[in-house]
Parts: sequence; structure tokens; C-alpha cells
Amino acid sequence: MKNLKTTYMGIELKSPIILGACNMSDDIDKLMQAEKSGVGAIVFKSLFEEQIQLERLQFEERLTQYDHIHAQMITTHPRVEYADSEKHLVNLRKVKEKLSVPIIASLNAVHEESWLEYATELASTGVDGLELNLYQVPLDFDKDAREIEESQINIVRKIKEKISLPISVKLSSDYTNVLGFIKKMDEVGVDGLVLFNSFFQPDIDVDSEKHKKIFNLSQKGDYRKSLRYAGLLYGNIKADVCSSRGIFTGNEVVKHLLSGAACIQMVSAVYKKGLEEISVANNQLSDWMKSKGYNSIDEFRGKLSQKSLGADSLVYRRAQYVDLLLSSETIFGD
Repeated sequence: MKNLKTTYMGIELKSPIILGACNMSDDIDKLMQAEKSGVGAIVFKSLFEEQIQLERLQFEERLTQYDHIHAQMITTHPRVEYADSEKHLVNLRKVKEKLSVPIIASLNAVHEESWLEYATELASTGVDGLELNLYQVPLDFDKDAREIEESQINIVRKIKEKISLPISVKLSSDYTNVLGFIKKMDEVGVDGLVLFNSFFQPDIDVDSEKHKKIFNLSQKGDYRKSLRYAGLLYGNIKADVCSSRGIFTGNEVVKHLLSGAACIQMVSAVYKKGLEEISVANNQLSDWMKSKGYNSIDEFRGKLSQKSLGADSLVYRRAQYVDLLLSSETIFGD
């Protein structure tokens, strides 16, 4: 096996493959299996502010369910295990104690005070880093792009000022100018940028005429937008780029490293094929490096970025689209 070590947010990883935030975090045996399969790091599933609000409401309901007691009641003690974020923090501490790979906490909040409060609580668990998941669906017709972006940048700035952990920001690709927004995040001092978030999209059952809830796993080829922006950002910002969304194979890991990403996150692949896909992808990456004569990732990372190819390259420009239209033989390429 070739040396697959890389560095992300100043954290040394034995592999560039990170298990992204997902519900597998609930099963410590699965996380231990991921570690055994050679994962470089694990992002523990996100702590959502809305989830805490719901748990808090349920907690208050259980505390008041015996307000009107009578003699025939068996007990006057409500059945309460944990309140608010405590259960999440307890599980996160257990994972950090049990595993040797770096553990990155993930947070998605709504209000500024909640971002600061929960970021501080997550940092206290001893994790190696914190991923701020800016998963926000626009619902307000009266807010303009600048107002939304400035609010998010201000939140990240305050968290950076409050805690000393390496901090990454997981972004949507839907910003008006994602490069401009990323540049501002870089100026705030974020250590990493995860590109990109996968939004859960609603669907409708036409027979029942009701909305249905589905888990939107990534599909083959979904990685291409992340690939483009990793290539554009390499060498132009201080923060590390972690590519995400639709990365299934070792060859696709190679593509993102060549474009300039420091690492990648894998989720859908392990849901579809199992955690052993991490080991498979590591072996594919190692075999490719061996075939090319590379001894480390640093020897080829960013080799096909915009900066490395030069200003005259059309690959990342609009002209590439025109060239594609004129070259029909490449339209069905991999």
C-alpha cells in the first residue's frame, strides 16, 4: 500500500477518505468498522438545532405529565434520560474515546446564539475539529443574497473567535457567486471548506396526493461540480478543500486530488455498498499511484487545477462548453 497520508485543517489523516456526517454515527460498531477499513477521519452526524428544540419540548411535556396527580398513580417520576443536546454530546465523547482516527463534530443551527452555544459544547468533547453545516433552505422572499451571506459569515467569524478548534464550513453550491463567498470565508480564517452539501428535496406521491419523505443518496457523476470548484480554488485560498457529493470509487478520489482537494467525503457509497468500499477505494488509489510512480499524494495534488494548468487553459472556462458542443465524440465520455 502506498503512503496515502494527507493533511486537512492541520489534522494529519492516514487516508484522504473521510466518512461524512450520517446516521451511521449512531452505531459505534460501524464506526469501528470504518476505522478498520482505513478511513482517514469521521464526521460525527450533525447536531441540528431543530432536533434540540423538539427534544426540549418533549422533555418539558414529560416533566409536566404528572402535574395533576391522584392517589391511584403508580409513580410521580417522569421517564427522562437526557435533555437537549446532552445525549448527542455523550455519544460523541464515547466515539472520541473509543476510536483512534480524528473525529470531527458537525453542527447545523439557525439562530446566532445557538450556533455559538452548541459549537462551544461540541468543542468541549475533545473532538479534533468542527464542521459548520450551512444547510439553509431559502424561504424568505424579502431577504437578498448579501443579507444571507453576511449573516453566515458573521456567525462563522464569531465561532472562530470563541473556540480554538480547526473549523470547516460545509457549503451549498447555490450561492450567487460561490467563489466570492468562499473567498470571504477564507478571509475570516476557516481551516477547511466542504464542497458541496446535498439538499434533501421533497417528492410527491401522485396516488395519495401527499408529500413523501425520501433519503436522497448521491448518484454517479454528482461529484463534477465539486471537482470544478476544487480546481478553481486550489492555490487561491489558504483553507483546505474537501470534496463531497457523489464520490464512489478510488478513481474518483484521484480525480479530486488531481484537481486540488486535500481529501474527500464519502457517504452514499457506503450506504449503497457497505463500509468495505472505503478499503476498496484506498486500494484503488494506491494502485493508481503505483502505476504512475507517485510515492505520496503531495506529488500530484493540484496537478490539474486551474492554477497549475495556467491562465490560458480553457478547461474551467465557458469556452470549454462551446468546445464540447463542437466535439460530439466526447459528449458521452466518462
